[in-house]
Amino acid sequence: MEYRRLGRSGLRVPVLSLGAGTFGGRGELFGAWGSVDVAGARRMVDRCLDAGVTLFDTADVYSAGASEEVLGAAVAHRRDDVLISTEAGLPTGPGPNDAGTSRPRLIRAVEDALRRLRTDRIDLFQLHAYDAGTPPEEAFSTLDELVRAGKVRYTGVSNFPGRRLVRALDLADRHGWVRPVAHQVHYSLVGRDYEWDLMPLGQEEGVGALVWSPLGWGRLTGRIRRGAPLPAGSRLHATAEAGPPVPDDLLHDVVDVLDAISAETGATVPQIALNWLTTRPTVSSVILGARDLEQLEQNLGAVGWRLDDDQLARLDAVSRRPAPYPHFPYERQEGFARLAPPLAGLPA
Repeated sequence: MEYRRLGRSGLRVPVLSLGAGTFGGRGELFGAWGSVDVAGARRMVDRCLDAGVTLFDTADVYSAGASEEVLGAAVAHRRDDVLISTEAGLPTGPGPNDAGTSRPRLIRAVEDALRRLRTDRIDLFQLHAYDAGTPPEEAFSTLDELVRAGKVRYTGVSNFPGRRLVRALDLADRHGWVRPVAHQVHYSLVGRDYEWDLMPLGQEEGVGALVWSPLGWGRLTGRIRRGAPLPAGSRLHATAEAGPPVPDDLLHDVVDVLDAISAETGATVPQIALNWLTTRPTVSSVILGARDLEQLEQNLGAVGWRLDDDQLARLDAVSRRPAPYPHFPYERQEGFARLAPPLAGLPA
């Protein structure tokens, strides 16, 4: 397993990590994702550690806290061998203080997570979403306090607009608070919006990407085909509206190229899609999802080999969408491009 630094921190994380969204199985959304119990989770954890996967990601909203509980029980016998990442900020109840990133909400969320995870520290604690109702000074000073109290080791954000992340980094630098070192983002061959602003920002500011839904919300499993209905067992039947939109033409064109490369390499469609992500700038770790040990085993096969330059170029070409404003002039007009050439292969 390859290990990479998490952003501009000293923490090394595996290029593949395991997401615990399938643990617990409570509620309509997360029940559709999976219902892995403690015994099944322990088998997955042990297999991950055998493969060198040491980072396990969860959140307080996953199965109403049951994901954290199952993960905590599954790693209890090997806590010093693992890194635990969790998130808070999205609503966990109907009360006025059951959502957001206020000081009392974050302190309570960390205390609850520590209890459910059966641990004395959280290796990476992330704000699950930007909270427009809480001053960023309050949220990020609280994260600093939690780190200094020893309850959290590193901090990050998830699903933040670029200007909100810039504000957080500026506040941390100005006040001497701990800096976010991770940004958990949606990124896949059928969802490359991350590249336009957040990827260059991450590279310039030392914020590593943890990639969620790397198979495009279950679309790049190799089971969805042009002109065919969704497979009967696909979770997209229940969850498509909650996930990122993907145009059918884009999906099918990408799958066609994945199929061709699969025939060339012997790797599966999802393995190729995951491997492509590991080659992308700023990506520290790609978070795998798995309903069972067999699916996990397949996903672990995404590393230990590499796509050749031609295959990477074909995937880049088929999945790339037209540049949005204000980016398109820097791609299409020589004068603009002379002023702002792409950074280290990133989009302009």
